[in-house]
Amino acid sequence: MRVFIAAMLLLLGWVVQAPAMAAIDVYTFDNDNQEQVFRELTKELRCPKCQNQDIADSNAGLAKDLRDKTYQMVREGKDKEEIVDYMVARYGNFILYNPPLMASTLILWLGPLLVILIGGAVVVMRSRRPQAVKKQPDNTLSEKERRRLAELLKEEEKQ
Repeated sequence: MRVFIAAMLLLLGWVVQAPAMAAIDVYTFDNDNQEQVFRELTKELRCPKCQNQDIADSNAGLAKDLRDKTYQMVREGKDKEEIVDYMVARYGNFILYNPPLMASTLILWLGPLLVILIGGAVVVMRSRRPQAVKKQPDNTLSEKERRRLAELLKEEEKQ
């Protein structure tokens, strides 16, 4: 019975581990230059599905397809610029972590600067605006109020 349980545990461990082993992509290259270009490209291209990961780190199916296409193009001898142009033509500038400065991406580049400038202007304007003078309550009593107060105090002493 113990042998059966041990065999089942080993089988279960292998079944659980098999998908993890299958997730590792192995790419072979003709030379080190191709491998370096592939690594640079997979770090520079953004996964369209994950949006905040490069295709080298993403486990999404689309990222795997992009890695495979990049690998195929590198193996075909295409240079880095041709591969980037192909990816941009297919997925737009969004696939690049550093999109080029163009009219359509101008807000991406200038947006943070504009927010900081507007925020600074608001702070400066609010700090320079004259503060409303806070009126202190008038502690002086009119003659009528003093007489009434004196009457109330006399009544209080009598009780």
